[in-house]
Amino acid sequence: MALKISKDAEALLVKSIRRYFDENMDEPIGGLQAGMLLDFFMKEIAPSVYNQAINDAQSYMQDKALDMPGSCFEPELSFWDKK
Repeated sequence: MALKISKDAEALLVKSIRRYFDENMDEPIGGLQAGMLLDFFMKEIAPSVYNQAINDAQSYMQDKALDMPGSCFEPELSFWDKK
C-alpha cells in the first residue's frame, strides 16, 4: 500500500522543508528539490512510521478489548440485592 497525502498537505510539507533548509542549512533548497526530498521521505521513511503507528493503535485497541469485561459489565439479577 502506497502512502498518499493530499495536494494541500504536500504543499505545506514542501514549504516546511524549504523553511527548515533556510533556517538550518548553509544552502537554501528549491521547491523541486524539496518535493523530491519529500517524495524520498514518503517512500523510504514514512512506511516505518506508519507501521509503528498501526502497531501502537492495534496494541491500544487490544488492551481496551481485553478490559471490556471489567469496564463494560453490569451485574445480572441484582434487583433483590438492594433490599
